[in-house]
Amino acid sequence: MERAIFAGGCFWCMVQPFEEQEGILSVRSGYTGGYVENPTYEEVCSHTTGHTEAVEIIFDENQVSYEELVELYWAQTDPTDAFGQFEDRGDNYRPVIFYTTDEQKAIAEKSKANLAASGRFEAPIVTSIEPAQTFYLAEDYHQEFYKKNPERYAQSSRLRHRFLEEHWQ
Repeated sequence: MERAIFAGGCFWCMVQPFEEQEGILSVRSGYTGGYVENPTYEEVCSHTTGHTEAVEIIFDENQVSYEELVELYWAQTDPTDAFGQFEDRGDNYRPVIFYTTDEQKAIAEKSKANLAASGRFEAPIVTSIEPAQTFYLAEDYHQEFYKKNPERYAQSSRLRHRFLEEHWQ
């Protein structure tokens, strides 16, 4: 088993694409990258903890590679927007690939360089690549939100899906 951590806006919208990937053992919503221990959703949303909403993915590297997960990550985000994602604005929604090993860092950096060179986007690729920090599990009501509240999920992910169709299909 291996671990990947990605931040790309609201964690509600980041779970489903990874959960549907073969080789994924679990996807959990949480907070990371900040300086306050055990932050709550309200604290993270107050922009006083330094954390960003993220997903922690546990995967079987014999079924899906980290490289494949990074490619799936790019197709879930706007990598040109450092100040949030879609309707989610602020530092707690910044796009970050958090690496847990030097190999993950190298894969993420190479993939980012390839995306920048691809010409897919006119603006620079600003997603940061940072060392993983403590991952704090979000409250239960945030876990598998797209399954628990499909109507609200559909409403909150509408802009993201439109962007993805325009840039990744």
